[in-house]
Amino acid sequence: MRDLLAALDALEAEATAAVAAADESALEAVRVRFLGRRGALTAILRGLGELPAETRPVAGERANAVKAAVEAALAARRAALTAAARVGLAAEQLDTTLPGRPPFVGGLHPLTATLQDILEIFAHLGFAVAEGPEVELDYYNFEALNIPKDHPARDMQDTFYITDDVVLRTHTSPVQVRVMEAQPPPVRVVVPGKVYRRDADVTHSPMFHQVEGLLVDEGVTFADL
Repeated sequence: MRDLLAALDALEAEATAAVAAADESALEAVRVRFLGRRGALTAILRGLGELPAETRPVAGERANAVKAAVEAALAARRAALTAAARVGLAAEQLDTTLPGRPPFVGGLHPLTATLQDILEIFAHLGFAVAEGPEVELDYYNFEALNIPKDHPARDMQDTFYITDDVVLRTHTSPVQVRVMEAQPPPVRVVVPGKVYRRDADVTHSPMFHQVEGLLVDEGVTFADL
């Protein structure tokens, strides 16, 4: 009996020391070592049934007390480790009062920058920006601009046809027609936009940009150019 009680005392001392020395990653291993299914204290608890009836209550009481002490030590150690981790995280928090690094936002594409410069110049001259569809009716792209049916620009090798009556516009001039249909003079607009032609080689692209102006008013002459 004395040997068992001494073993329990030694086990309690060993377990509490192991718990106190364990970090967060080792704490579970300490628990399994002493309180797991095959743990040292679990083995003693299972063997209590083999003790004489007169000594069993004392041994059982002491074994349960050791178990409670080890469980309490484990809980206290977990709490201490959690608190220490929170303190560490608080110390590592980002100080948002420090100045940040400005993001690199890049720059405008040369075509976009050039187009903006051109439109700004026309704006100072009193021109409004007018835009129209890139997929255009044959009427606005050709007929309304006095381009007859037999004109070479209507050929398949020069124009992208969607249907017989619908094309990818070959110039921005259809917008002029639409503007004049929509409003009476005076008209003062600048028309930027993409246009399309069947022309692709080292120096040509099937899609490119145009900018054109339209000025309709009384007293306007070539001198206004």
